[in-house]
Amino acid sequence: MILYPAIDLKGGACVRLRQGDMDQATVFSDNPAAQAASFAAQGFAALHIVDLDGAFAGKPVNAAAVEAILEAISMPVQLGGGIRDLATVEGWLSRGVHRVIIGTAAVRDPSFVRAAAAAFPGRIAVGIDARDGLVAVEGWAETSTLTATELGRRFEDAGVAAIIYTDIARDGMLSGINWEGTIALADAVAIPVIASGGLASLDDIRRLVSPDCARLAGAITGRALYDGRLDAGAALALVRQARAT
Repeated sequence: MILYPAIDLKGGACVRLRQGDMDQATVFSDNPAAQAASFAAQGFAALHIVDLDGAFAGKPVNAAAVEAILEAISMPVQLGGGIRDLATVEGWLSRGVHRVIIGTAAVRDPSFVRAAAAAFPGRIAVGIDARDGLVAVEGWAETSTLTATELGRRFEDAGVAAIIYTDIARDGMLSGINWEGTIALADAVAIPVIASGGLASLDDIRRLVSPDCARLAGAITGRALYDGRLDAGAALALVRQARAT
């Protein structure tokens, strides 16, 4: 069980969106590397980064900010946003990213995910972002006809290391994780699932480490951590306690 603090990059700054709306961005730091170092100092064991501009552009946009983060910390980083070809995957992994997240391309080009997972075992995750149960792509600007479970099952035998499942309606809204949908996906696939979107308080962390969430590999926290609703020390203590039992 891993709790990932999130750094979402827009225009080189660390921001949080509401329901994926780029027009509803709150800037929390104009120094993402310093923010990452702060998370490391708080005791987090891994970091989740999304290049928001890259997700819309279909290619990396905030590369300089990501590279500065990689230089500032030593903990593992998983990165998504604009990763649409093997050259980009290889480029990020060679620069120190531990795991890359493929989102839109997992819908548009499943063979790319399979090729990447075969070429880089244990280093490829699939990002499944759902709106009303259907997978959204292109920075959440478009909705497909695939359900989250259908997409997840496509990669059961591909060697994918994890699925990051985000409920778009809850992302940045501090309304709590969609436990029903997340657990249902985790029960439907053998791939480890990481919950994302809506984590709001220590109550969510308590639920995360409860027996009915034992299938989940972790969760991502964003706005609640930035605005102080979630105490990092208390959250990490609950996670450590769960690991020890």
